[in-house]
Amino acid sequence: MQDPSQNDKVKTLDRRKILILYGSETGNSEESAGDIERLARRLHFRTLLEEMNDVELSDLLQYPLVIFVISTTGQGELPKNARRFWKSLLRKRLPPNCLRQVNFTTFGLGDSSYFQYNWAARKLHKRLEQLGAVEFLPRGEADERHEDGIDSTFLPWCLTLRTYLEKIYPLPAGLSPIPLDIQLTPKFTIELVKQDITEGTKGEEMCQANNTFAVRCAAHDTDNHGRKLDREAALYSHVDNGHRLGILKYEHEVEDRVSGEHIIARLSNKTAENWPGGIDILDRPNVLRDVPTKYSLHDSAGSPDERPPSSLLPIPNSWHGVVNGNTRLTPSSHWQDVRQLSICVQGRVGIDGEAEQLFYDPGDVAVIYPKNFPRDVQALIDLMDWGDVADKPFRHICQSVDIPYKTPKNCFPRQNSTLRDLLTHNYDITCIPRRTFFSEIAHYTEDATHKERLREFADPSHSDEFWDYTSRPRRSILEILGDFESVRIPYQHVPSVFPVIRGREYSIASGGVLLDHDEDPDDTIVDLAVALVKYKTVLRKTRQGLCSRYIASLEPGTKINITIRSNYLPDVLLEPSKPVLAIAPGTGIAPIRALLHERKLVTKTQKYKDTVETLLFYGGRNRTADFFFEEEWMNLGIDVITAFSRDQVSKIYVQDRILENYEKVCKFLRKDCAICLCGSSGKMPEAVRSALYDCMVKGGIAPDREKAKESLHKNWVFWEEVW
Repeated sequence: MQDPSQNDKVKTLDRRKILILYGSETGNSEESAGDIERLARRLHFRTLLEEMNDVELSDLLQYPLVIFVISTTGQGELPKNARRFWKSLLRKRLPPNCLRQVNFTTFGLGDSSYFQYNWAARKLHKRLEQLGAVEFLPRGEADERHEDGIDSTFLPWCLTLRTYLEKIYPLPAGLSPIPLDIQLTPKFTIELVKQDITEGTKGEEMCQANNTFAVRCAAHDTDNHGRKLDREAALYSHVDNGHRLGILKYEHEVEDRVSGEHIIARLSNKTAENWPGGIDILDRPNVLRDVPTKYSLHDSAGSPDERPPSSLLPIPNSWHGVVNGNTRLTPSSHWQDVRQLSICVQGRVGIDGEAEQLFYDPGDVAVIYPKNFPRDVQALIDLMDWGDVADKPFRHICQSVDIPYKTPKNCFPRQNSTLRDLLTHNYDITCIPRRTFFSEIAHYTEDATHKERLREFADPSHSDEFWDYTSRPRRSILEILGDFESVRIPYQHVPSVFPVIRGREYSIASGGVLLDHDEDPDDTIVDLAVALVKYKTVLRKTRQGLCSRYIASLEPGTKINITIRSNYLPDVLLEPSKPVLAIAPGTGIAPIRALLHERKLVTKTQKYKDTVETLLFYGGRNRTADFFFEEEWMNLGIDVITAFSRDQVSKIYVQDRILENYEKVCKFLRKDCAICLCGSSGKMPEAVRSALYDCMVKGGIAPDREKAKESLHKNWVFWEEVW
């Protein structure tokens, strides 16, 4: 007879279920939701982590607790992967108390430089309560502008969540939370593709080699994982089947491999050799900003032949294109490299067999999917001793029956991808890691000093040291693995250690006639204005963004695939009779350029006689270096007021020019203009808004700043696109 207490324990664990939903544009909300899931799993909760769009309202009723993690995008909107779910919440026929059985909480990620700070989380929270859902924990809100990032709010909120779960859902007797030094079962692994060999001695030789390799892997797992994970070694013991020798030679290798791909290069500065001085002497903030021209950035440019292969990944809804041009808009002597990247996107055959052509609107965003560089991939392969398997085909294996997809979210590997392919196209090996990365790789070292230090970086109580070592000097995953040379990650665990490479979003800079291809009417041109991220820290080490480096390497003729994300743009902005007041420092000019060219085309098409009124405030550092598309503004008849901050002794910014020209600004406001603000986030958007409020007071439109603020956002169309 079964022990009754055991039955009670099983029933108790069956009730421990949490649904964790996220809405994310750039991945921050997804990563935070993943942190919450790991917290819950350590408390023995069964969890399901999904995009909001992947569930129905009825799914919420199947879980005792539901947690939403959501960022705000655009004009206070929900991310694209949450909008279908949001629309389902807004259905008019929903009964007022249809979600009364749902216990929920929300955590919002926002940027306080936006006027609509964390609006998505607040709207979602309010609507759920309107439908009867009950908040079980006060919602949290994080500000990416905080000096410690979202962790400043997220970590304390997670501790509160854990306290609540432990109190309301106590574990049965004899069961304790899973400690941090015990590794959770990975959700996905990769394994060598089994291959059938019938070729006599060749097959026997291959089988013998693979058997030897399997034994080595088993020993490796025992050494690095400890007794706890010995049972999992069986998951990877099936590599002893033979392999047809010829299958390793893919047709795509011929066209995709480039010279220099196999060059061995160690990017680590080998601080681990100077242990303990290297890791313990933490970097101090931050980037050299005084005279950037003093610090040459050419030392890390790499060989021009070392470019990622141009293989096109099977990304859903993507468009294939060819790079038409990659022109530097700033002089070569200028400290910042700003590119005009022009892509010719080809037509495609739709699901119904009909030809499709790409169309987009001003304000829309193009998503570029970067790739790692061959020398970085080779450096990681060398560090981890993966040379024996680097060029063999792998497949993903899901380790949970609750996960309905075959690969990690947003991971789109090519068929029969080798480990090298996965590291090149799919997994990010040069990003700045999150705290969970350190807790994960601590399981893969037997060096006591390294293990202790890694766990300190993973500990929220050592937040300052974590930031000093990672974010402030912008230290990459590859560099960290070079510092902690004792770490040996089993290749099977690549999906659980390395984040998926995410597409980078750039505002499209083309509109109107600029979309048209000169030779093929079925093709569409997509122009981007991209400021490449490249700088030096106080360590005199060059840092370059993954996508910036990738874009810089794109030569005309290179194949590329992109996706288009529709963005909110008020329809009134495309009415030629509507005056426009635009503010766009730097590459913020990209969506404004698209809008103004589109307005010009609409004016011509609809045969408007009156000249479209547009007032543009444009800011940069130097007129000779940063005045992007100057000739176009003249041809379009745009009234441009410039603010070049470094062309005189005292610095002048767009907000200063706005206030100086308050009469012009008020003239446009009195004509019921639409206002467009585009550019980098941070202090700029708030400074511009404050200048507009002061103009309204000075011009007699409002009695004081508070009234001006209220009136501006209530009575005028205000389109803001900052990043």
